[in-house]
Amino acid sequence: MARVKGGTVTRRRRKRVLKLAKGYYGSKRTLFKTAKQQVMKSGQYAYRDRKQRKREFRKLWITRINAAARMNDLSYNKLMHGLKLAGIEMNRKMLSDLAVHDEKAFAQLAEQAKAALK
Repeated sequence: MARVKGGTVTRRRRKRVLKLAKGYYGSKRTLFKTAKQQVMKSGQYAYRDRKQRKREFRKLWITRINAAARMNDLSYNKLMHGLKLAGIEMNRKMLSDLAVHDEKAFAQLAEQAKAALK
């Protein structure tokens, strides 16, 4: 019975992990064991942060909308409720973009929201 050596398969697997670890600090990029651990951890961070990025952006949009709404004498939740009552369906990303780049258009939306609240 002949012994099976890992040879090419093992080398290929290790090279793949070390390639993913390129740019890491110290032994995390050179030693297979530590590189593998760090690549696994980095994958966990990447997965988690893909979800968190969506939350962070939503928070940013809400903050911008709130600031612009208060410049038009409304709070964020009054503005959103007024827009819903007025039948204006616009997502927070678009509202935020208007708040930053087109204050006049945002002011018109705010007026429509105020009118719908009355």
